[in-house]
Amino acid sequence: MKPPVATVADRVEIKVVGKSGQISLGKSYAGKTLRLERRGDGTVVLTAVAMVPESQHWTLEEPHRSRIERGLRWAAETDPRETDVQSLLKRRPTRAPAARGRRR
Repeated sequence: MKPPVATVADRVEIKVVGKSGQISLGKSYAGKTLRLERRGDGTVVLTAVAMVPESQHWTLEEPHRSRIERGLRWAAETDPRETDVQSLLKRRPTRAPAARGRRR
């Protein structure tokens, strides 16, 4: 992912930290998750981030990531059409039903 390019809309603001140690960033940041980086020279950097649950982390690793991207591209480029369920059922391989419960 490319870093964002600075635009005319980028701006610098002066914020005053209140007695409780808080600042207001404005409503555009409401509900967002931010990474706070405190640097040795006293600089503070806030970066908007997206958190990925561990159970979904596999979607970011290969080969899954490429397959998901390919599927999303296909979906964006392909017009929807009605599915012929009967033809899908005919193509489905037949399998023995899964055993239920424990065998002793």
